[in-house]
Amino acid sequence: MSEHHTYKKIELVGSSTTSIEDAINNAIAECSKSVKNIEWFEVTETRGHIVDGKVAHFQVSLKIGFRIQNS
Repeated sequence: MSEHHTYKKIELVGSSTTSIEDAINNAIAECSKSVKNIEWFEVTETRGHIVDGKVAHFQVSLKIGFRIQNS
């Protein structure tokens, strides 16, 4: 193992009809199906959809950081 780590960031948008936290968890769960070594996330934007004066849908933009294999 090397003495340093190298990371890459990707941007995702998670969504949920339940909550912001659920939108984050949905994005991370889907990402983890195809990206290995996920280590952190950063919320960059939060938005939602309103129907009849109530929040109907949450969307959260995330940056996901993952370690490059063997670094």
